[in-house]
Amino acid sequence: MRKILCSTGALIGRPNGRDHRLLGTLAPELGCDGFEFMIYDTWYPNLSEVIADVKSMGLCIPTVHCEKGIGELIALGRTDEALRSFELNCEAAEKLGAKLLVLHLWNGVTSDGNIEANYAAFPALDMRARAHGLILTVENVVCNHADPLTHLKRLAELGARFTFDTKMAAFHGQLLTVFEPEMSCVLKNIRHLHINDYGGGYMDWKNLRTLHIGQGGVDFESFFDRLPEDYDGDLTVESTAFGADGSVNTALLNGDFEKLRQFTKC
Repeated sequence: MRKILCSTGALIGRPNGRDHRLLGTLAPELGCDGFEFMIYDTWYPNLSEVIADVKSMGLCIPTVHCEKGIGELIALGRTDEALRSFELNCEAAEKLGAKLLVLHLWNGVTSDGNIEANYAAFPALDMRARAHGLILTVENVVCNHADPLTHLKRLAELGARFTFDTKMAAFHGQLLTVFEPEMSCVLKNIRHLHINDYGGGYMDWKNLRTLHIGQGGVDFESFFDRLPEDYDGDLTVESTAFGADGSVNTALLNGDFEKLRQFTKC
């Protein structure tokens, strides 16, 4: 049965010191079915301790979001370093009992500027994930050279599975493009969804923010009307809920979960 998850990245960020222990305090206030755990590079020196703390909370964590810099390292020619970091992410996910990984295969300023290197690295990443009993999914991350669906279509030929993000898609004007016949190879391999709103226009970089459902212009009704009835993956809300002082507005997130249940009947 598919679940509505909350990204820990919506709760834990720089303003509150990326304090993973906040998850234990905030979880009882949230009406989600579980969590997608976001890994930060600043945790690498003590990642084992962080994971042990989180595991002791006894939460449902079916999905882990890999640290976002892995894909950029690959694009910069630092693939060995990227693979070492990815291995740490896989180990953490396995310890948490997760079954699915979300990866930014390209990211940052480099983005998809050296995409052939990212394509070439995918089989090694996928093999490592499988060795830990994990399903690796590549997210449709925003691009500054081509566009996400072009890359996902190419990766589908390599056997990739995907996480589809509504905000990322809307940024490129591709929210409903994924349902076109020529994208069937992508659609059938979507295993996870990120449900976020977006308030900008086409490739409107100054407005690339993750908004709560209803705060932007994403046509969620049309999206869910077209989503295949047999889609059985989970859905994660990533909408940022912490302010500049680090405090978290759980009511905003609970509103997102309720709206998402209305759309999906989860």
